[in-house]
Amino acid sequence: MYEILLMIKYSLLQSVGFFILAIAVIALLFIILYTVSKKFKMARKIAVPAVILALGIFLLFFSPQIFPKHLKYPFFLKTFGPAGGPELPLKNVYTFFKNIKNFERVDIAKDPADIPSPVDRKASEEINVEIEAKEVIGEMAPGIFFNYWTYNGQVPGPFIRARAGDKINLTLKNHPSSLHHHSIDLHAVNGPGGGATVTMVEPGQSKTFSFKALNPGLYVYHCAHPNVATHMAHGMYGLILIEPEEGLSEVDKEFYVMQGEFYSAGNLGKKGLQVFDAKKMIDGQPEYIVFNGKTQALNGKMEVNVGEKIRLYVGNGGVNLISSFHVIGEIFDNVYPEAAIGSEPHHNVQTTIIPAGGAGIVEFKVDVPGKYILVDHALARLDRGAWGIMTAEGPENKEIFDGVADTSANNGH
Repeated sequence: MYEILLMIKYSLLQSVGFFILAIAVIALLFIILYTVSKKFKMARKIAVPAVILALGIFLLFFSPQIFPKHLKYPFFLKTFGPAGGPELPLKNVYTFFKNIKNFERVDIAKDPADIPSPVDRKASEEINVEIEAKEVIGEMAPGIFFNYWTYNGQVPGPFIRARAGDKINLTLKNHPSSLHHHSIDLHAVNGPGGGATVTMVEPGQSKTFSFKALNPGLYVYHCAHPNVATHMAHGMYGLILIEPEEGLSEVDKEFYVMQGEFYSAGNLGKKGLQVFDAKKMIDGQPEYIVFNGKTQALNGKMEVNVGEKIRLYVGNGGVNLISSFHVIGEIFDNVYPEAAIGSEPHHNVQTTIIPAGGAGIVEFKVDVPGKYILVDHALARLDRGAWGIMTAEGPENKEIFDGVADTSANNGH
């Protein structure tokens, strides 16, 4: 309810300002036209249609500043994708506000420590996976809310773990409260659409398909219902790990992190319920760039100890930007570039590229205690939310690091 009140507050203030401006312009035009018509002995009745015409022109060019541009593309703009453009039709927006009370309010951020245990078996099996597409409302930052489209009510969706050779039966449900069709395309699938062609589900429906995990690796999955980018930019993505038959090397802690972009009609920091802006997405200008769905989603959830070997599964939900993933104060001992399992990993890497719609695996040992900041090293993105903190506890090692930590709020890189 809080986010609805904020939305109404800002919308009213904006609307009041618009109508005061409109009345002032109409009054000024009327005075000018009345004076001109009187001076030149024109019929005064011409002033009225002239004012209406001027008002129409005013609304034509200035209403996009008041009424959300995301409802449709600006006039004359055309896209050339294989499906409909990313705009949300007026009827969809009307339906959204009509049904806004039916959307669940959730903590949108996926816990980075919420990962299934490693696969501990020697033979392939048949496993069942069930995922639910669900449209919810969550808080991006204090007082800033988004209508997220999700898998299982959080961003990213659940971490799926299997073994090469496994047969996976995947069921996709679409919650009855959803307003849109959804599907799932898993990059780990060899087959048309990665499964999307057989999992297009309406609200309240479910569909199941099966696939064999042929290639080990860490893969992105996402909604592929047209417009695909629109669904992903609302938060519909996750990771699926296909372990090699011999398994992965042992580590002490594993974490699940995905970067994503969110395109709001309101500028960065504007409070209230923010709605998707298709034009910003087409232009590749996100207002928010975050890990696990919201600002500061990782803080307080990544606790490690000195001496532990850490593995991060890192994905990029896109839909436009490449991530330059870096942990401030650490060097990656092993990096599986683009999450390729099977080739020799890279060693002693400072920053690794995570492409849009791709993933990476990094491993390192924590040598000294303190706070380690995960970033996209395109560092202007920190101000849009692309950072998180991992905290390490344990004894100091002054041979490796000796100094007095800066505990101020503004300590940087």
